[in-house]
Amino acid sequence: MYVIIVGGGKVGLNLAKELLRDGHEVLLIEKNKNRWAMLERDLGEVVFLGDGCEMRTLQEVGCSRADVVVAVTGHDEDNLTICQLAKRKFNVPRTIARVNMPQNEYVLKALGVDDTICGTRIIYDLIKQEIEVDQVHHLATFKEGGLDIVEITVSEGSPVVGKSVKDINLPPRCLFLSLVRGNEFIVPTGDTMLESGDTIISLIDRQEVGRLRELLAPRGGK
Repeated sequence: MYVIIVGGGKVGLNLAKELLRDGHEVLLIEKNKNRWAMLERDLGEVVFLGDGCEMRTLQEVGCSRADVVVAVTGHDEDNLTICQLAKRKFNVPRTIARVNMPQNEYVLKALGVDDTICGTRIIYDLIKQEIEVDQVHHLATFKEGGLDIVEITVSEGSPVVGKSVKDINLPPRCLFLSLVRGNEFIVPTGDTMLESGDTIISLIDRQEVGRLRELLAPRGGK
């Protein structure tokens, strides 16, 4: 896989190192000459001196054959420009942009950036998850369809204890994928009876995670 990274700060440098370690073809673009010289001493010829916001630079580094372009400069407007050029002018299949200001995340997505990474948003979501979700652990998020895979442990005070799955009024778009009871792994059916301490792996509409938590692990439960 050929990955072009624009922005030679700590994020760009460490990302380039990880990708190179995994055997990918990587090119790191940095426009500051002093920073470029330092990066070149560290990484060698995979570092390119140029402005990733310029189409000429992207053309020179072979952007048209890139599988992914990652823009991780310190400026959201530059990251947007880089991703738009990569997508619209060079038909790059996937673009990823670092977002420094959380309020810009929606704008970049609306303007065609495939994926955005916002450190502030990630930290906020982790804090919010700890505060609001308690016993819910997010295992995976699907980009399309608004679905998550979550893990929830059935608390002693849950109203589902002693009930079969078919008799539980589950939230919309919710499916129990697996159940762990002690050392036993169970693929649940409609007749599976739930017990306190069961760990449920569920595929669910992310808007309904709160309802599932209140059902399986209400705050008043022990």
